[in-house]
Amino acid sequence: MPAYRRDDGFDASPGHGVIGARLIGVALCALIVAAASPRSAQQGQAPVLVVETERGVFAVQTFPADAPRTVAHVIELARAGFYNGLRIHRSVPGLVVQFGDPQTRDLSKRGRWGRGLDASSGSPVGVAEITRKRKHIVGAVGLAHIGDPSRADSQIYVTLAARPDLDGQYAVFGQVVEGGEVPATLQVGDVVTRVSVRE
Repeated sequence: MPAYRRDDGFDASPGHGVIGARLIGVALCALIVAAASPRSAQQGQAPVLVVETERGVFAVQTFPADAPRTVAHVIELARAGFYNGLRIHRSVPGLVVQFGDPQTRDLSKRGRWGRGLDASSGSPVGVAEITRKRKHIVGAVGLAHIGDPSRADSQIYVTLAARPDLDGQYAVFGQVVEGGEVPATLQVGDVVTRVSVRE
């Protein structure tokens, strides 16, 4: 946020003092009200996904400036409760952990977890928002797909190590910023109890 600075062109000559003082008073009141307003403090901040699991909680700062449709899609799914009660369906120590397949609610379908058309919400993002700006560093968060980045949907992955081999292939839409130790503890079958949005 830009710092406020004094207007060096303020006219303090007689006749302008009262009006100028009133204008300054009004401006200061407006600034105080704006600073005290929680909504004002939140404007311009990207949503944070809070992922609660049976092994702990981690938070993901999203990148709506870089992947607006991807972030909006995942936020919509989270708000609808789509991720609540799903299980981790992929966990490769030192590489990646993944969830977002609704089939994981059914233990009898374990052999299909993460695979097929039923392994998503059924509403893909529809665009590949891949940027060179966002790399697959430790804790990068992206959407998995099966060959076509525009068909990415609900399967979220978190990198557990730097994965430059994934750069340019998947849209990184966020970064783990809290609870960074939690994703590495997750194993296949662990429950994602809730995913919420903090704005």
